Amino acid sequence: MYLENEIAEQPIVVKRLIDNIANLHAVVSAIKDFDPAYVCIAARGTSDNAARYAQYLFGNTLKLPVMLATPSLHTIYETPPSFGKALVIGISQSGKAEDVRQVLEDANNDGALTIAITNFDDSPMAQTATYHLPLLAEQEFSVAATKTYTAQLTIIAMLATLLSESNTMMSELKLLPDHTSETLSLSDGIAEWADRYRYMDKIVVLGRGFNYATAFEISLKVKELTYIASEGYSEADFRHGPIAVVNNGFPVMLVAPKGKVFDGMTDMREKLNERNAETLIISNDVDLLSKATKQLPVPELPEWLSPIVSVIPGQIFGMQQAIARGLEVDKPRGLSKVTITQ
Repeated sequence: MYLENEIAEQPIVVKRLIDNIANLHAVVSAIKDFDPAYVCIAARGTSDNAARYAQYLFGNTLKLPVMLATPSLHTIYETPPSFGKALVIGISQSGKAEDVRQVLEDANNDGALTIAITNFDDSPMAQTATYHLPLLAEQEFSVAATKTYTAQLTIIAMLATLLSESNTMMSELKLLPDHTSETLSLSDGIAEWADRYRYMDKIVVLGRGFNYATAFEISLKVKELTYIASEGYSEADFRHGPIAVVNNGFPVMLVAPKGKVFDGMTDMREKLNERNAETLIISNDVDLLSKATKQLPVPELPEWLSPIVSVIPGQIFGMQQAIARGLEVDKPRGLSKVTITQ
């Protein structure tokens, strides 16, 4: 299976990117010279979840407000906003998303600084932006994106590290390939119990903070691969109303590595336990994992880097569910590798 191989390639891709961090120096220098007032990111699908990660990381480490673009204003409505002093980033695996490319073009016309993050140097988005940051992920054959997603997150983490000029962040970043490899090893056991959820028809995935993006991306992967009703939520939003859907046996996945939002995630697990939910917990906290219906452990690492590894058990869970259900893993129905939205 291509998907299984590409999930396994993620430590290699992450290491390749970090080993080539010098490729970002010109972009980082340009950003510093430009001194943006804010960041605007245009993306679709999985890449949109990478943008959610950038919202938290750039805001937390660089103190820059980050907004998500509204591509339809640039194409369908033909009323693009004025970007002014913005750093505008387009993210796409293929680089062929026409509405995202149009955001970059309009930003160029406004005098903004534009960057494309794609897997192909010759893609339309790469050719439109002032700077292109390649994912270096090589060809991704499975339709469901895995290694290109973690590559996108890694580039975002690299940009934040260089822009912050933090030696601590740089030291932590250099350990990321090892953490990614360890996560794969820790996830070996998922295949042994995945069949338990073969007949589930719904699941909720909860995260918060840096891993708000992870909740949405895991939910998307499960939805794409298994065709079930999978929804991602912020833990904070879920407790205000939607938690009412949870009853006996309802599967809920918690993305809860240690960090600033950990206490809230722990409290959510207790509330789910009161409702006899099935809790599948992604964490590096031994005590919290011991209270899970099923454990999806990840290694010890800083919270700001945790989304890059926390998504991997979710990718594997989605793949194993598809296998258990006898579904086409590499070419799920309704999913296209390149979606050219207008």
